[in-house]
Amino acid sequence: MKYDKFFDELCDFFIKKIKKIEETEEKENLSNLDYVMVRTYSAGVFAGYLVKRDGREVLLKDARRIWYWDGAASLSQLATDGTSAPEKCKFPCEVASVLLLDAIEILPISYKAKLSIKSVAIWSA
Repeated sequence: MKYDKFFDELCDFFIKKIKKIEETEEKENLSNLDYVMVRTYSAGVFAGYLVKRDGREVLLKDARRIWYWDGAASLSQLATDGTSAPEKCKFPCEVASVLLLDAIEILPISYKAKLSIKSVAIWSA
């Protein structure tokens, strides 16, 4: 019995260590990427980390669809200042990645706006 408990505790310890290492690696990988807003021809607007752009194809990581926003007059202001009305915005959960096939505008997102966008509560129907 003591052996089983010790083994379980040891496994839990290593699992927690591995998760911390993976989280750190993930943060380091994202820190080298630009956080951008992409407007597409027909799929809408997304905010996420720019992994790759090839012509009109854009690959984003940890992306949120900007389904509806308030508190900014335009996407340009949203990308620069963020939203002054986060409670009125409708941004669904992040997806691990999204390949956007018809990007027509890519805006850099300021640090201030990034914090604002990420602070909007996840909207779901």
